[in-house]
Amino acid sequence: MLQFLADEDFNGRILRGLMLRNPNLDIVRVQDCGHSGSTDSVILNWANEHHRILLTHDGRTMPSHVRTRLAEGLSISGVLIVDDLAPIGVCIDDIMLVAESSEPEEWINQIYYLPFCRTK
Repeated sequence: MLQFLADEDFNGRILRGLMLRNPNLDIVRVQDCGHSGSTDSVILNWANEHHRILLTHDGRTMPSHVRTRLAEGLSISGVLIVDDLAPIGVCIDDIMLVAESSEPEEWINQIYYLPFCRTK
């Protein structure tokens, strides 16, 4: 199963919902690994070193940090940018789909936006 790192400001209600759905889901929060206040570059590096897919709401600056990192020949374990205005249940469903139906290798150097299907 995949391992995740939740960015510092990631929605706690989504995290709680994920843990209720699957208590064995491996999610660590940035603040739990001693990186509160760290830069995006440091967080991406830590996630990569620990083979964790980053869960973030930061669709504004994170993509540029990912592009810079990849351009420098460095890799990422994957990034999921979750729309913080999307319904929480939809976000939980999509993260669970990713966690339960894919392998870590599939996410290397990938960045995706959730939810997968936009609702009006």
